[in-house]
Amino acid sequence: MAKLEAKQRLKGLMLFFPNLIALCVRLVKDPRVPKTEKVLLAGAIVYAIMPFDLIPDMIPFVGQIDDAYLIALTLIRLINHTNEDVLREHWRGGGDVVQLAQSMSKIAPMILPKRVRRVLSSRVERVPNDVPSGATKDAVRVLSTKLIEVPEEN
Repeated sequence: MAKLEAKQRLKGLMLFFPNLIALCVRLVKDPRVPKTEKVLLAGAIVYAIMPFDLIPDMIPFVGQIDDAYLIALTLIRLINHTNEDVLREHWRGGGDVVQLAQSMSKIAPMILPKRVRRVLSSRVERVPNDVPSGATKDAVRVLSTKLIEVPEEN
């Protein structure tokens, strides 16, 4: 796909951006969505609303690409961890939200700078920390996890 065609197609997808934010808000409230996914959705909402992020939102069009890409990645992860019908049930925009998320996740990387793309699509894993002796069960749950970035495979 040519870069110009990708930009035009992504521009059309960006018109759905307000609907994507509203979808994420509705999904955070849905009891069928796992807690981890809710946290990721909330983070994607905050990232999208913040005017200063990897590509500042003050730059027209380009400033929203990284936001849409992060939301698309979050929605794809949610699809992998729950039924995609949950997303479709909450979608108020046109078209199929699952196909929209997949399209955005394929097109945005063609436009985003490599560093931004790498940061947004880095895979993180949970790694247990050393748990202090005598810690309560709730404290262990909070203290026993840290996130690490896993290098990209080439």
